[in-house]
Amino acid sequence: MSKNGAWATGSPARSAAPAKASAQARESGAAGKEAAVRGPAGSAPRAEPGLAAAAERLAAQWAPTAARMLLGVVLAWFGYHELVQPALWTGYVPGVPATSQFAVALVLMHGWVLLMLAVAIVAGVALRLAAAVSALALAQIVLSLTITGGLTDLTMRDIGVLGLALFLTSGAKQRLVLSR
Repeated sequence: MSKNGAWATGSPARSAAPAKASAQARESGAAGKEAAVRGPAGSAPRAEPGLAAAAERLAAQWAPTAARMLLGVVLAWFGYHELVQPALWTGYVPGVPATSQFAVALVLMHGWVLLMLAVAIVAGVALRLAAAVSALALAQIVLSLTITGGLTDLTMRDIGVLGLALFLTSGAKQRLVLSR
């Protein structure tokens, strides 16, 4: 704009008042939208209301399924390792000498149980029953670890996995299951 408020475009001078009003309206509209997304002055940006609701719905629908898959992976991991190298796990068998064949047999049996529970949980077959049996097995593990070694990082990890198994016994709506 020139000094007198007219547009310097080479065209005849015209009044700048309508242009100024229009620009101010656009700026205040943009600022209003920005403030709605940003929230009160000094606060962090907020997500659009529709996006937040969609994310919340998505999490509510898929969180139980994700929990089920993660528990299945953990059980399969430990079951597999107990079957492949049972001698590494015999020290965790309470009340039995770690070098005995009985301890190896118990670890192998435990490994198969964990593997079968993992398959049932991931597939969604008899899910609440498999989750309840998993919770019992994990409670036994947590109790045994707590008695023999106290509250260690290993025990705390297994308490978290136990909580996951207990959550799955609640019967939360699941997706990707073979049976209901």
